[in-house]
Amino acid sequence: MSYERRKIRVGTVISDKMDKTVVVSVEWRQPHRLYKKAMKRRSRYKAHDETNNCTLGDVVRIVESRPLSKTKRWRVFEVLSTREIAEIQPEDIAADEVAARTAEFGDSPQPDEQMVAESPGQDVVDQEAAEVVVVQDVE
Repeated sequence: MSYERRKIRVGTVISDKMDKTVVVSVEWRQPHRLYKKAMKRRSRYKAHDETNNCTLGDVVRIVESRPLSKTKRWRVFEVLSTREIAEIQPEDIAADEVAARTAEFGDSPQPDEQMVAESPGQDVVDQEAAEVVVVQDVE
C-alpha cells in the first residue's frame, strides 16, 4: 500500500465509543480574511481503528483511505502518544464541596443558618430581621 499520495493528518482522539472507529479532531490555523490574524480551526474525522487500541486523549496519525462506511474515510496509521484523562464523577465533586463546607463551618451535625439560607430550592425573604425566614418552593 503506497502512502506517498495520501493525505496524512495528526490529531487528538475525542471519542472512542464506537466499535473499531474513533473520532479524531485535527486543529489547523487559517488567517482571517480581513484582519490576517491566525485563527484556530478544527476538523473532525472518523477513522478506522482495527484493533480498538486508541483511547480518549491519544494523539494519532491518520491516513486517507478508501471509503469504509458512509462517513469513515480515514485509517489510524499509528498512535503517537497516549494520555491519561481523569474521569471525575459528579458525585465526587459534590462530596468534596460538602467536605470543604464541613471543614469551614465545623463538624456540627446540624446545618448552620447560613448553610440553610444557601441551600438550593429555598429563598430567604427577610435578611435584615433577627430571624431568618425561609420559604419553600412549591412544585
